[in-house]
Amino acid sequence: MKKFTFFTFFVLISICANAQQSNDSLAYQLQRAKINSMLAQRTQKFGQYSESLAMHTGIFGLQTKKDIRRSNDILIDIIKTDDDIYKQLKILLEFRAFQQNQVQSHSSEVEESRIGYMITINKLRKQVEQFKTASQKQEEDEEKTIRAFIIALAAMLVLLLFLLTRPRNVKV
Repeated sequence: MKKFTFFTFFVLISICANAQQSNDSLAYQLQRAKINSMLAQRTQKFGQYSESLAMHTGIFGLQTKKDIRRSNDILIDIIKTDDDIYKQLKILLEFRAFQQNQVQSHSSEVEESRIGYMITINKLRKQVEQFKTASQKQEEDEEKTIRAFIIALAAMLVLLLFLLTRPRNVKV
């Protein structure tokens, strides 16, 4: 019954640990997807910037102030996107560091519990050995007691037979 209870408890803890780990990895994957979409937006904006640099709507094929402002606005938008990407990367790296710390703390906890189990097992083995030696000693003592009782009983029987079979000197 104890084994079944322990096994059930172990399975439940394993399921909870897997659920937590899958939630963490899901959040990590969502963060990565967000950063990848932001990088795709940046690439698209950089393409728009290249197009705006190539546009020359002015006289004699020159750029106008409007063209230059539009290019600068796109460039500023790219810079804002880059800042957002850096912020999201920082969050991703902090999340990754958090996961690594969690894994390290979990592994140290497992190591500590494993060492505790080993110590307990060794202690129980010593107790089992002590009980075995005590049991053997008790069995030897019981055998000695039984032998002594049998010898005493045999001696009493021999004495009784001796007394019964001895010729009696009756004085009349």
